Amino acid sequence: MITGSPFQQRAKLLWRGGNPTLASRYVAEESAIALTFGGSTNAVMMATPADLEDFGVGFALTEGIIDQADEIASIEIVESSLGVEVQMWLDGDRADELSARRRAMVGPVGCGLCGIESLEQASRTLPHVSSKATFCARDLLNAMSELEPLQELNQKTRGVHAAAFWQPDKGIGPVREDVGRHNALDKLAGALLRENLARAGGAILLTSRVSVEMVQKTARIGAPVLVAVSAPTSLAIQTADQAGVTLIAVARADGYEIFTHPDRLNFSDCSTVAA
Repeated sequence: MITGSPFQQRAKLLWRGGNPTLASRYVAEESAIALTFGGSTNAVMMATPADLEDFGVGFALTEGIIDQADEIASIEIVESSLGVEVQMWLDGDRADELSARRRAMVGPVGCGLCGIESLEQASRTLPHVSSKATFCARDLLNAMSELEPLQELNQKTRGVHAAAFWQPDKGIGPVREDVGRHNALDKLAGALLRENLARAGGAILLTSRVSVEMVQKTARIGAPVLVAVSAPTSLAIQTADQAGVTLIAVARADGYEIFTHPDRLNFSDCSTVAA
């Protein structure tokens, strides 16, 4: 496990009411995290150095490198003066597939959509989320309001995103936080896969905006509903529609906006009690 804390206390000069005052505040840690498979680096991300096993497994899932946690034969966290390596070794078949994928690369890859080798893969075919689960609209609203107190790192720093998983009969389960919204969702994906939680009956909760990558990751996770506090992009809406994901955004205290597959929502005065 990585040593240290995901946050630090830093000195500052506070200017309020016209008077400068020496003070301090907690700030989120941000480190270079290299995700490697079979000894080769797949991506380097700037991320919060916490829940890194979840991060590695979740990244592998949402990037289509694995489908199941046991397809990673081993995982090790290695620290250095430059950052942290999440070293993963895949089982035989998955290792061969990744090697073939790397040989097909035609040039260096930047990290807008990480780990892709072509424009075609940027709009890669996603698994269709065919879950027949239905949800009470008000329960999802309540779930979003219950998320903030569970964001322990953000309570200290006010500088990180969160991704959480909610189920009607259990309430909010895993919560993962990171300076990067994609990283937070990958960490959640890894936690769900490693804990073998059934994803088809729950919803992903996000404290960020919804770009296409967030929808793609949700589809790979297999969750039928995605709820976010900020607005989606047009491509995110299109992708959610095609992937069978119910996309809910602009969640506020009095309601939210549903962009795709509203048939999963029950708008009557229903309620569920979390276990």
